[in-house]
Amino acid sequence: MQQWDLRALDVKPHRPEVLHSEGEGRTIILNLPAGEALSEHQVHERAWLVVVEGDVEIETADETVSGGTGLLAIFDPAERHEVRSTSDARLLLMLGPWPGGGHPSQSRDRGDA
Repeated sequence: MQQWDLRALDVKPHRPEVLHSEGEGRTIILNLPAGEALSEHQVHERAWLVVVEGDVEIETADETVSGGTGLLAIFDPAERHEVRSTSDARLLLMLGPWPGGGHPSQSRDRGDA
């Protein structure tokens, strides 16, 4: 078993930390300072976002949701979304399957010879 105290980790803003990346999933913790955003983006995998501390607004094409500690949001693969912090926020991101179909690491033409 591996385990982490997500509130105690020393994670610097703008420096996400990969906690686990092996097998079928990837887990990342990041700090998002108040007023900053993960601008609109998408990932190839299904994404689970958990607010560990702080408050955020999450916007998709269909809705905007606000929430704080304990909020769980799940995004389908390739679903476009933006995450904005309304206070300093600590976020846990889980991606699976890792890497997802279409991820650049899965390209057959990566220049390997």
